[in-house]
Order: sequence, then structure tokens, then C-alpha cells
Amino acid sequence: MRMSRRSLLTAGTAAAALAPLPAGAAAAANPGTRLHTGFERLAEDGYARLGGGRVGIVTNPTGVTRDVRHVVDVMHADARVDLTAVFGPEHGFRGTAQAGGSEGRYDDPATGLPVYDTYLKSGQALADVFAASGVDTIVFDIQDVGARFYTYIWTLYDCMEAARLAGRRFVVLDRPNPVTGRAARGPVLHKEFATFVGRQPIAQAHGMTVAELARLFNGEFLTAPVELDTVLMSGWRRGDFYDASGLPWVPPSPNMPTADTALVYSGTCLFEGTNLSEGRGTTRPFELLGAEGLDGRWAAAAGELGLPGVHFREAYFAPTFSKFQGKTIGGVQIHVHDRAAYDPVRTGIALLVTAKRVWSGFAWRSDNWIDKLTGSTLVRTMTDAGAGPDEIVAAWGDELEAFRRVRAHYLTYR
Repeated sequence: MRMSRRSLLTAGTAAAALAPLPAGAAAAANPGTRLHTGFERLAEDGYARLGGGRVGIVTNPTGVTRDVRHVVDVMHADARVDLTAVFGPEHGFRGTAQAGGSEGRYDDPATGLPVYDTYLKSGQALADVFAASGVDTIVFDIQDVGARFYTYIWTLYDCMEAARLAGRRFVVLDRPNPVTGRAARGPVLHKEFATFVGRQPIAQAHGMTVAELARLFNGEFLTAPVELDTVLMSGWRRGDFYDASGLPWVPPSPNMPTADTALVYSGTCLFEGTNLSEGRGTTRPFELLGAEGLDGRWAAAAGELGLPGVHFREAYFAPTFSKFQGKTIGGVQIHVHDRAAYDPVRTGIALLVTAKRVWSGFAWRSDNWIDKLTGSTLVRTMTDAGAGPDEIVAAWGDELEAFRRVRAHYLTYR
């Protein structure tokens, strides 16, 4: 990817106008609370950034204040903002739907506001939804988990493009990347593998916040820029894990119960592309992995690799839904003991390689879903050819470095 003149102008303007407050200033304004989210800063400013028009918000259960009031309820009760519509992503606005589902069109019982479904809508079809809602400004406030295949960032992308087509302003309220913004890791999507789990060529673990991603999308990938405003956090540092934020963790989706889940997800979600369970239907999804016929040999093989920051425990479990529902299966539980040293993507690749080596029943999903998750055929074909984890990781080095160079222009927090 190449940094365009338009991108430089967009990035420069946003950085100058929307720089976050220093951490010390945030602490002085509110003793005992270092981080302020984008929503908190928007509300503290009397919602002036929304321009006084009719507002719609794209959000889900994670759009909450630190005392766990939903921002829709807060805004609806505040005369300073004219909130007239809500837009729900995958899993829905109130979060009742499982993976691959949404809540449809309904009126929210708590506020009476119309809730529109955005899931699997894009382009002009989504622009028509925005136009029909009658809003002037569209706000985005959803907690991301830092992985390319987590669909909310592509809801962000699709909504930005649709807002441009509908002639609406777009405002992104920033929240922390729960697994830090220190580095981008993993393979970069190849455009021929673009789907809703990856629209554009970014790294598997992107290491950005949603506001930074919005600026990247606007500068590099949208057909033309949307009128974009990003309300940044104050007091967030790139090396912070989620527990440093002081914010409550609300599951962004039914199988993302804790911030620990987010820590491993960008690597172990790859098991969705295999015939092994990725732990759905357990209390530790994406930390428990297994299948019928697997035993302690897998944990032993993974442990012999000496991967930093992680231990592997032989584990047995019975998923209550999804793969192997109601059956007791064997596998591993991932125990991260040094999250600063832990590399989730390298660990995920190592687990794929060792699972294939120790279990004769290993198979990829017949639709080659692994190629869509990883963004190319590289991981599947190299694993099948007997390559080791380090060899596979090295193979995407050049494309990852190219993405990192572009990414650097849009990083706001230092």
C-alpha cells in the first residue's frame, strides 16, 4: 500500500484538530480516572461535535459508560442531543443473537427509538437505510477486540462508505484496543479473499483503535472520503491492556466473555477454519480447543516449542453447542502467563501445526474458511506442506512490514 496525498492531508488534519488530552490533564480533570472514552469526551463537551442535527448511532451492548449505563439511554434522556435512530450490527443492538445473526428491525422497548439492522448490508443498500432513518449524523461506538476477522470493524467500514453515499456525517467515538496498540502482527489480507471477516488488506492483529482504523479506511480504502470526525480518548497509551483502562468489560459478542478471550482470539479464531472445536459452547471460548480423538500429546507437542508467555494444559470438555455438542472431547487450554511476551498469532499458527502433526483426524473446513480468516492460501498450503510455525510466520514478513509503514501514518496515541 502507498501513502496518498489525500491520506497525508486527512491524517494531518485529524491529528491537529483531534489530538487526545495528555494523561496528566485527564487525571487532573477527574481524580482517580485516567482514561476518558470518546463518548465521555463527547458528552463533556455537550455533544457540540454532533452539530445539533438528528443523530443515529451504530452500537451494541459495549456502548456503555463506566457505570454501565448504555450510551443510547444516556443520550436519549439528554435534551442537548437529538437521538432519533439506532443501528444494530451482527449480534444486534442489545446483543441477543449468536454468531452469524442479528435482531432485525424493531422499536427499542426502553427508549421507543427505531432500531435498524445493518448486518450483511453495505453500499447503496445500507445508504438507503441511513436515508430512510432521516438522520443527519451517524455515530459509531462499539468496543473492538483487535482482530481483522472481528466483524465490527467492517461494520464501521461499511457504515462509513454508506454514510458517504447518503451524504451523512460520520463520527467515531474511540475506545481502547483491549490487547494494546503496540504492534501489528500476522498475515495481511489479499484482496481476492475479501469477505465480511476482512474487507481490506490489514494485518490479522492490527494493533489500532477504531478511530485510528476509521482514519486509515478514510485515507486508503473508501471510494472517496466521508466527512469524518473522530472523538479520541484521553489518557490511553499504546502499551495498555484493557484492565489499565478502569472500564467495565461488556462482552462485545456472546463468545467474547472476558478481556482474556480477546487476548488469544486473533490466533485461536483460526480454528473456526478446521474441524476442531474453538471452544464455543464452553465457558472459555477460544482458550479451550479440541476434538474427539485428541489427547495429551497435543499439549506436550505445543509445549515443546517454547513459545513465549504461554503454557498449554491438557484439557477435556463437552461443548453445550456448536462443534461436538454434548460430547466429551480432548485438547488444550491456553494459559497466558506473560501477556507482554505472548504473540497470539504465532501461537495460533503453532497450535494448528502441532494439531495436524499429532492428530490424524485433522481437517480444514471444506469451504476453505481458513483462507478467508488468514487472508490468503499461505497458512493452509504451508501447513499442509509440513512447514513449521516460524517458517510460516516468516513468509508474511514483507507484506506485514508494508502494512506497518502505512499504519504508522494513522496512529494517534503515542
